[in-house]
Amino acid sequence: MRTARWIPAAAAVAVAAWGANQFTALATVYRARTDWSAMSLAAMFSVYLVGLVPGLLLGGPAADRYGRRRTVRGALGLSAAASVLLALGDEPSVYAARLGTGFAAGLVFLAGTTWLRELSGPEVTPGDGARRAMYATGTGFAAGALVSGVIAEWLPGPTALPGLAHALGCLLVLRATRRLPETTETETTPSRCTPQLRTAAVRHPRFRYVVLPASPAVLGAATVAYVVLPPLVADRVPGYAPLFSGLVAALTLTTGVVAQPFAARLDDAHSARATLTAMATVIAGLLLGALAAARDSVGLVVAAALVLGTGYGLTLGAGLHEVERLAPGRTARHSGPTSASLYQSTTSSGFLTPLLLAGTSGHASYPALLAGMAAVGLLCLAVTAAHSRRHLPGPHHRHPAPGGRGKSEDSFVQSGLTPPRSRRRWAE
Repeated sequence: MRTARWIPAAAAVAVAAWGANQFTALATVYRARTDWSAMSLAAMFSVYLVGLVPGLLLGGPAADRYGRRRTVRGALGLSAAASVLLALGDEPSVYAARLGTGFAAGLVFLAGTTWLRELSGPEVTPGDGARRAMYATGTGFAAGALVSGVIAEWLPGPTALPGLAHALGCLLVLRATRRLPETTETETTPSRCTPQLRTAAVRHPRFRYVVLPASPAVLGAATVAYVVLPPLVADRVPGYAPLFSGLVAALTLTTGVVAQPFAARLDDAHSARATLTAMATVIAGLLLGALAAARDSVGLVVAAALVLGTGYGLTLGAGLHEVERLAPGRTARHSGPTSASLYQSTTSSGFLTPLLLAGTSGHASYPALLAGMAAVGLLCLAVTAAHSRRHLPGPHHRHPAPGGRGKSEDSFVQSGLTPPRSRRRWAE
């Protein structure tokens, strides 16, 4: 029975991700049924970031202080309330709902994935726990867009019912997790994990010159694929725009999940090979997206979503592997914001992409803007390439402590987005 206790925790992670991504299909409905501007819709999407970042930074400390169970269940209650607010459908409610959804998701992505791993038991390796969290998160993101798209397309109340359906999902998961045990351990010895150790990776020169230039591309690639491109060809799928938007989002995110393990195969401790490959993939996807916008082609939008989704997964995986190497080999289990959570906060800047594009669309066409993004990506790639083999961490950074349960691995389990780096010799 113990081996199945992680499943409700995985459902909690998935339903939080579902709520985070249900707006993707709803934006198409708002665009057709309201007089809200494209700028307003982009701002509604991006305000999620304002809630997400504090949630990511506070999720770990909250789980340590109040317990995984209480933190996750409280966040799910907030996510359900935010979806009910979203169902009201007026502009202020949507802004408030997106803010609450982002904060709740950030808490669950940190506390929930830790709870999932600990409920899995000591017999489950950190890598297996990370994969469970990764699949739960990816499934939730894809389901959020797809379910909302299907409901908005074929059921009544397209602006209200998707939010209410998610709120019901949260209540069901709250019921499923009510008997799960708390797994937080009381700290009996003073922690040696100082804030400097916890955030060592983000203060390393390699983070600044290799990881940081690529970090906006992670979610920038994903949001271009499923937020920016589908509305540009909505006239090509009359009557099916919400469903098409949901399908493109699900395709993008599923491709990203599938691509993430390949980042481990590309990973090289002596160069930025994985990051360079990932950035090149994102640049190719942006150029394909520019072509899709210029030709008003549904097929090219789908193709661009596949490439951008691959770039999203590779860039995220490559960045987390770099951060893993830069983090100290072993830190305390109970801690504040880790290098991984801070890295995720930098990647979240990609959520601003639709807002930036909407704000500049009056001065240039979308094909030109996407090509411009690709040009900026080339500059960032050049910076990373110039430092690919520089600022390499020492040997003591590259290997976890005996037993394989160092904080660096725990922090990646907390991220819920990618498993630890491959330990195969040919990947070293």
